[in-house]
Amino acid sequence: MRVVPSQRGEPEPGPSQPDAGGERPPSVSDVGLRQVARYLLPSERAVITVRRHWVVVVEPVVTTVVALVLASLAVAKVGDRAQIVVDVVTLAALAVALRLVWRWVEWRRDWFVVTDERLLLAFGVVTRRVAIMPLTKVTDMSYNVSVLGRLMGYGEFVFESAGQDQALHKVSFLGHSQYLFAVLSNELFGERGIVSSRRFRPRPLDD
Repeated sequence: MRVVPSQRGEPEPGPSQPDAGGERPPSVSDVGLRQVARYLLPSERAVITVRRHWVVVVEPVVTTVVALVLASLAVAKVGDRAQIVVDVVTLAALAVALRLVWRWVEWRRDWFVVTDERLLLAFGVVTRRVAIMPLTKVTDMSYNVSVLGRLMGYGEFVFESAGQDQALHKVSFLGHSQYLFAVLSNELFGERGIVSSRRFRPRPLDD
């Protein structure tokens, strides 16, 4: 297994070290832990429970603001001369606003979870879905941070496994990703990590 961070030459903070902002962000959200508790086994220990970065709702917010401004200008210009146009514009603006509400609820309900046994991604509003990958199945992990991600403070994890069909392959827009990378790396490669346990597991003796 290899771990490939996209930023080289920069020291990665350990799980007990502060993030670039000066304070260590919590890797386990109490709110998230309550929402995903039904999907965890009693024997599991959560080490990461986080939402995606708030940047995922920026586009819906900007789109809604622009749509409402344009709709207001169009209604003011048309007035009572074309009521059908006013109705269509109003319905379009309402649809864009409802899309914003939906995307915001989705963001609030999506959680990326790492335990000492599995990776989980819980998502969906009406239909709740949970993508799962056991840590023992992870054969490759990449950590990617774009230029905008460095500026805004988010990154992406890509997981590979031996199987062709992967329920959980990529998790994008994770805030404090450098710190989460350190926590996840410690869980995989630390002294008690799953990879270390696999590496030093006693081999069966030949008969």
